[in-house]
Amino acid sequence: MAASPRTNWWDGVRPYFERAPLAALFLGISSGFPYAMIGATLTTRLAQDGLDKKSITAFTLAFLAYNLKFLWAWVVDGVRIPFLHRLGQRVSWLLLAGVLVIAAVANLAFVDPSASLLTTAYAAVLVGVAGATFDIVIDAYRIEILEPRQLGVGSGMVQYGWRIGSVAAGGLALVLAARIGWEFAYLACAAFAFPAMITGLVYGEPKRHREPKVRRGMGEAVRAVYVPFVEFFQRQGAFLVLLFILIHKIGDTLGQLTLRLLLDDMGYSNDEIAIYDVGFGFWAYLIGIFIGGVLYSRLGMKRSVLISLILMAVSNFSFAALAAAGHSNSGLAGAIAFENIASGIGGVTVIAYFSALCDLRFTASQYALISAAASIVGRFLTGTTAGALVEAMGYVNFYLLTTVVAFPGIILFWIMMRSGLVDSSIGTAGVEGEGDARASPAAAA
Repeated sequence: MAASPRTNWWDGVRPYFERAPLAALFLGISSGFPYAMIGATLTTRLAQDGLDKKSITAFTLAFLAYNLKFLWAWVVDGVRIPFLHRLGQRVSWLLLAGVLVIAAVANLAFVDPSASLLTTAYAAVLVGVAGATFDIVIDAYRIEILEPRQLGVGSGMVQYGWRIGSVAAGGLALVLAARIGWEFAYLACAAFAFPAMITGLVYGEPKRHREPKVRRGMGEAVRAVYVPFVEFFQRQGAFLVLLFILIHKIGDTLGQLTLRLLLDDMGYSNDEIAIYDVGFGFWAYLIGIFIGGVLYSRLGMKRSVLISLILMAVSNFSFAALAAAGHSNSGLAGAIAFENIASGIGGVTVIAYFSALCDLRFTASQYALISAAASIVGRFLTGTTAGALVEAMGYVNFYLLTTVVAFPGIILFWIMMRSGLVDSSIGTAGVEGEGDARASPAAAA
């Protein structure tokens, strides 16, 4: 996908104010809040109820639903909801998933952790499953309302929304819990599901959405499960693309997992960490998201992804330099700002590329698989090795290692660019003109 000719940098900024990217912002707000409800918010609630740390950390298993969502994403693509389906496949599922999230959060609101830890765990898992399902629909809806040229800014806007939704919901829950109790705090936060639901009703069914072939009988139902994955792997270079998806963030994930350990061992106070890691980091990440959208619009997909991969690798090197230099507030500010800007740029450009990989007939199924593959290796591999590596080699060598580990992903993507595999792997979601007229069920195999 070559970059479109531009006359000035305003052409890279203008897409942020278009209808579809603005819709993506509201989708992101709703996407972010369920994660916050079973993340730091639930952790705080359990701690205030007097639970021990071991029991509290066990609740992170609720997040597994987000890694396993590809197992049921095909349902969102192929199952029609009675009565609601007349609104469209995506809109009907957006409404149903929103209702499920609201119900799951309300259920979590009324459980008593001190009375039954198991019931609370079940309720948290239900929020995870409902939130992951909401994510499946939101991702598919976002990809299908965006034109290929808007995938970058659309990915940026949905991340802006995700940050707003997760931070606002988490903050609101804490404020309300201190005044009227956790039950009403959770019920109030359930309203964050409405932005996506209202967006679906106002924007309507995506014009680029393609209905898959109508399924009749058990055989066709089973076929609906595996056909989206078969379609992906039939493309030229599909296994190299999957390898890139699996390894592209290992270095970055390794580095981020141990960052707070580094800062603690370097003697940074909680106030310093709050100012630089949380404060500087938050705004730098938002700036990075904006830059990523502009780069994607100006330079096109391939060059912007390659630049972001290089920046993310170099950002790990900045922490090696910080570890070697010792305690320095200016050094920490620079490293944190650079790392978060690089991560923001990479989050936009790489997510846009992953979105472009989808076939418009199977958007939900394929993006759920891609997003799960992009995170699962890093989480499991780095979670079991990062601490041991730091103890064995020290922080400087460890962060140098994370820089080196990032290069296979850069080299692989460069090879894919040079060989044409990036272009040949793109699905209909990344092709101009594809899906603009809704395909009939008979035409979509």
